[in-house]
Amino acid sequence: MQVPAFFEYQRATSVEHVVTLLERFGPEARIVAGGHSLIPMMKLRLAQPELLVDVNDLAELAGVRVDGDELRIGALTRHAELLASALAGAHFPILHDAERVIADPVVRNRGTVGGSVCQADPSEDLSGVFTALRAVAVVRGPAGERTVPMREFFHGPYETAVQPAEILVELRVPLRPGAGSAYVKVDRRAGDWAVAAAAAVVELGPGGVVTEAGIGLTAVGDADFTATEAEDVLRGRVADDDAFAAAGAAAAAHCRPVADQRGPVDYKRHLAGELTARALRAAAVRARVGQV
Repeated sequence: MQVPAFFEYQRATSVEHVVTLLERFGPEARIVAGGHSLIPMMKLRLAQPELLVDVNDLAELAGVRVDGDELRIGALTRHAELLASALAGAHFPILHDAERVIADPVVRNRGTVGGSVCQADPSEDLSGVFTALRAVAVVRGPAGERTVPMREFFHGPYETAVQPAEILVELRVPLRPGAGSAYVKVDRRAGDWAVAAAAAVVELGPGGVVTEAGIGLTAVGDADFTATEAEDVLRGRVADDDAFAAAGAAAAAHCRPVADQRGPVDYKRHLAGELTARALRAAAVRARVGQV
């Protein structure tokens, strides 16, 4: 039987309460919401926190809303809530694309958006999505609130910009009227971790020229989940199959996959290029529809 080591448990009553507990216990405290990543690690004793801070009562950390020129997604928003949000889907179909392929309904009903990105698993779906969207993370700690661009949020596998006494409270996504977005993924079976996946956001100008692009890659070794070289190749070109293929080739050339039980390096590199082109093609179609 797999049994976690001894730990204390506190049910937080406010974000300030969370910060106080985290500050008191330091790196030996962990936040739990859905727990789908943390609890299995504790049962295997790969993680042995001294304190678990339960944030499930903090309703102010949940919800999806538009505020000014941003879509704001609370860190405690469940995957199922984001998938069901017509507001999120209308502005960014990429969010629904990704949520549909995350695990299964049981996990989506309890797992949270904030928990997923803070886990920083190299195969996690939403991390590439939010980097492609150029989202901003809002983090609160003893010194108050600060913002971190998602392209600076991930420091490596399972490492983020969130400090031991801080909590992610919200993700803010700048609205991009007329932009298109899409996420495509290859996995071994439905709901599994990605073998490879690509997220794409495309803004089109006159003549179908790409004025801005965001490309995120999952499970192929990019520490910050971002394919900046592919974005540079695409920007300023007409959004056609040749441009998408060139961007895909750049993504494949600059990613750093490793061989594992999901496939060899060459296969993953091929997927990175092909999925980037597919995601860009789908995003461009949605952008054109939005311009009509």
